[in-house]
Amino acid sequence: MSAIDEAIVREYFEQNGFLVRQVRKYQVTARHKTSDEEVDLLVYNPAWKRAARPPEFFLFANELAFVRRAVVAVKPWHTDVFSPAVLKSSPEIFRFLEAGVLRGATRLFPTAEEGDAAGGLTKILVLPGLPTQEPFRTQSVTLLKERGVDAIISFRAMLLDLIDKTEANRSYRNSGTLEVIRLLKNYDLLKTTQLDLMPAARQKTPRPA
Repeated sequence: MSAIDEAIVREYFEQNGFLVRQVRKYQVTARHKTSDEEVDLLVYNPAWKRAARPPEFFLFANELAFVRRAVVAVKPWHTDVFSPAVLKSSPEIFRFLEAGVLRGATRLFPTAEEGDAAGGLTKILVLPGLPTQEPFRTQSVTLLKERGVDAIISFRAMLLDLIDKTEANRSYRNSGTLEVIRLLKNYDLLKTTQLDLMPAARQKTPRPA
């Protein structure tokens, strides 16, 4: 996971009120990760309410209120789609779901209650996207759920949320990610998602005859 991928995920959770902890401070590239290196981020929601329902599988910003604490694995394979074939041939995607990994992650939460098992964690996978066509999309979702993934977030969903929440006339000196988004919006190089949902606004005005 590159620094920019981590920054996007961290900003997304922090902008939605979460406390975020990075499990390790280094990149693992020349060898396989050990069990305690499989989790990229731990997130905790201080505003979570005990009576809240579980979050939906497709975890958009409006579902984050239902997440108490979670382990997050980030797979920034931006040129890939997580099709059934990719999921079946890439066991490394699911290593963060191993029992030993989850037990270790549970102990890292200072708010964990006595007797609270790994099942109290939401297991979140951040990925580039799923297939858009059926039956491949449904098959991918089924495979992810069968392996123990509780929720997924796409990079597109995170970026759209950050773009919406970033103001062009505000300085974000403590966040390189948000500052880049702000500059792109300030120079009209990046349109808001609301404008993007209005195709008619993008049509050229006919020239007078």
